Amino acid sequence: MMADAGSSSKYGVAAPVPLFPPGRIKIAEALRSLLENRDFGSITTAEIARTAGVTEALIYKYFKDKRDLLYEVLREYLEHYDARFEIDLKGIKGSLNKLRKLIWSHINIYATDRVFAKILLIDVRSFSDYYTSRPYELVKKYSKIMLGVIEEGVADGEIRKDISPRIMRQAIFGALENACLTGVVFDREISPDELTESLCGLLFNGIEKRAHTEMTDPQA
Repeated sequence: MMADAGSSSKYGVAAPVPLFPPGRIKIAEALRSLLENRDFGSITTAEIARTAGVTEALIYKYFKDKRDLLYEVLREYLEHYDARFEIDLKGIKGSLNKLRKLIWSHINIYATDRVFAKILLIDVRSFSDYYTSRPYELVKKYSKIMLGVIEEGVADGEIRKDISPRIMRQAIFGALENACLTGVVFDREISPDELTESLCGLLFNGIEKRAHTEMTDPQA
């Protein structure tokens, strides 16, 4: 979404370098810039074109409509972050340590890239076609990464096996989003370190395997 490798967002997060025409890059950047201080519904294609310094017709050359543009911006973000999450886990031993890293990284992205956070947590959720879109497929890819870590922990005896890994994953995602949503909506500070400690203390207390959780299961 950025035009060069050294560019970054308002919140200091470097974006990947895509192989797109300059006009398309300007349009995506214009929407992104407008979303820093506006909600998506209030932004018009005319404003996007004016901010990008292009004609409104050029928007429709690259995108079906304004919503398609939003989805493409989100897709670029998610492809970048999905790759980063996979890299973040390399070299980390222990499923709970991996989960802690994923949780911290997830919160840190919401804290440092508020435009992405607003798009993902607020803007696209009300559109029914979002749930059949390419960005949603990428969200599910990240979800599978976390599920894989949980299942690894169950197999290794680090995480309880009497609770469904999918339920654990949903509990983690629900806690993450609810803990960060107010900060995103009202542009308040989000502390990745403090929030990670609080959430991990709460969540891991419920999913970590302990001797007493297996007392009723002689096969453990």
